[in-house]
Formats: sequence, C-alpha cells, structure tokens
Amino acid sequence: MDDSPSLDLSDYELRWPAELFASEGSRVLRTTGHSWEDRAKWLLTEAFTGTTAVTDFEEVPRHRDLANDPWAATAGGWGTPQQTGRDQRDWLKELIRRASELRYATAPRPYWPQRYGSDPSPNGRTARDARQDFARLISEFADNGYLAEKFGEHCVDRHDDLPDASKVIEARLGIADLWPLAPETWDENTFYGLIEVLHDLVSRPRTRQPHSFNDCGWHHFEFHSGPARVLYRWKVNHLLREAGIEYELAAEGEDLGRLVAITDDARSQLVHRALNDSPPDVIAEIRHAIALFRGRDTSVEFKRSAIFNLGRILEDRRALLKDHLLKKDEGALFQIANGFDLRHRNAAQQDEYDEAFLDWIFWWYLATLELTNRLIASRTAG
Repeated sequence: MDDSPSLDLSDYELRWPAELFASEGSRVLRTTGHSWEDRAKWLLTEAFTGTTAVTDFEEVPRHRDLANDPWAATAGGWGTPQQTGRDQRDWLKELIRRASELRYATAPRPYWPQRYGSDPSPNGRTARDARQDFARLISEFADNGYLAEKFGEHCVDRHDDLPDASKVIEARLGIADLWPLAPETWDENTFYGLIEVLHDLVSRPRTRQPHSFNDCGWHHFEFHSGPARVLYRWKVNHLLREAGIEYELAAEGEDLGRLVAITDDARSQLVHRALNDSPPDVIAEIRHAIALFRGRDTSVEFKRSAIFNLGRILEDRRALLKDHLLKKDEGALFQIANGFDLRHRNAAQQDEYDEAFLDWIFWWYLATLELTNRLIASRTAG
C-alpha cells in the first residue's frame, strides 16, 4: 500500500486546459519502455509554467520497467520498484487524477503604474494590440515545434529542402508574404484569416530530441493535430476575449476551427447538444444551419436559410410535436415560420421587423429541435 502523502499542488500552474493535460498525460502513462520519462518531462514542460513540475517529477524515484529491461534482475534484485513510497508513474497518475484541482496561470496583479494611472495603455489589457499578442503566441507554438510538421524544422545538418512557410499559408489563404509574421501590416481580414489558417496547420509533437552538434537545438517528432488544435483554440479564444473581440474559434460543427460569434454559456451548450445528440439522418442539416447562423460573415439571408433548415426538420417532426404539445402551441410554432418571410415568400408575409427577430426564432427552433431529439430518444429507449 502506498503511504505517501498527497501531492502538494500549490506550486503548480497550468498553461493548458486541465482536460487536455489529463488526456495527453494518460497517453504518456500508456507508453512502455524508457522513452516514457522523456515524454512525461516534455508534457510537464509544456503544460505548466516554470520548471517546478518537471523538477519534482525528476526527484521522484524511477520505476524500472522489468518486462522491457534486459538488465533487470529477478524479484528483489535490480530493477525492483520500492514497495513503499511513490514512483514517477504514481506521481504522474495522481497529478492527472487531480488535474481539475490545479490552478491556471494568470497575469500578475497590476503593478504600480497600472494601479496609479501611469499605464501607457489607459484602457488596460483590453487596449493591447491583439495582432501583436497573436504573433507572440504563434512564436511560442513555433518554438515548441507545433509548426514543424507543415513548415519543416531547421537543422545544421540539413540546410535546404524546407517548405516555404509563406507559400504554405498562401496556398490556403490566397495572400502572399505572410511569413514571417508582420502583425503591423495586417488588416482585419488578414488577421482573422491567419487565426483560422494556423488552427489547421498546428500539430503537437509528443516527443523531442536534442541535437547538440553546433548548438542545433531540439528536434520534434510524432505529430498529432487533435491536441494541438484544442490547445490553440483555448489560447486564441482567451486572447480574443482579453482584447474585447466578440468572436471565438468554433470547437465543433461544420465550422470547426473557424471564427464564430460568441454566445452565452447556455446557448453554447444548446449548440453542443444539437451537434452531438441529433440522429444521423438530420445531423448534416443541423451542422449547416448552425454554421450559417453563427459565422463571422453571416447575413440576414444566411440567418433566414439557417431557420429554414431547422424549420424543415421540425416540419418532418410535426406529428411528434402534436402528440406532446397543445394543438395551439404546435400551430404557433409553424405560423411564425410561414407568416414572417422565413420560408415561403409572398405578399401576405410580414417582412418589416428587426434582425433580432431572426436570432430569437433561430434559438427557439434549436431548443425545440432539442426537445424533439429527447422525445425521439425516450421513444427509442422505451
């Protein structure tokens, strides 16, 4: 039995979402052989501020993998883990298990100039240049090897054959000479376009090796786009919120990785349930409707199309609604769609209303769609 005291988490600050750290950490724990320690230290280096977590990990006794160690002796000899106390795997397991308890790294409390009115940016953090902040963030990703899979990685032994990063971006965005990043030259469309393009280009290296010849530095390997994009969205969305920009990168749906209008938590959860709980026969229409409605370039016509798509699904479920709603309630649901220039345009329809009406009807229809999903699920379960 392990009698070691619980980890003291007070000195650890996460720079990653706790869920992502736990997921990548669990993958590290499934690694066999001696490389797992290097993977663990790389993860701790990335996910936490400073070196405290890595140092603490290194000070914990190692667990020798008897099954894969040709020098291991029989039980009780070399390679036998201590029967009491915590080894490195135990330490990392506990840290992962308690990931939700970890504090997130935050900006330091305001210093004297900010507190007493001498701050050159009078509006504080919201006045920062978001473009410059984004360029610094991408530099951090590049330093950690997150662009090496697509852009290549310089090595003193290989001086050529690297892809032209600017051409890689131009092939997707249609704008030349964007790498190296020069945020002072970007207009709004270029800035937002780069945010979306780089989301699709990042990939996390789960291993790295030092190349000491001529101080070449680290080389990165085993790239995976999934965790990289989770981390990228998390960091970029935080940057946009701090700058007061009312867009965020979508985490799911047809518009995954594209900038969409921010909604409150309740409506975000409604979107999540609609995207994840709807039957396969309608999921493509729902994804498309949500993408039309919340896109950064949305318009009145796009919103009408989104409502039309949801209305068509609800029309197919009209009998279900009749069975569970009062007759007048069911009729009102479709009277709005048919009478307010949303589905069938004719002279009798009302079309002089504020665009906010479209927002209201879209969320109402999406909530009704969730209701019908639940009704269908309950019938299937019964």
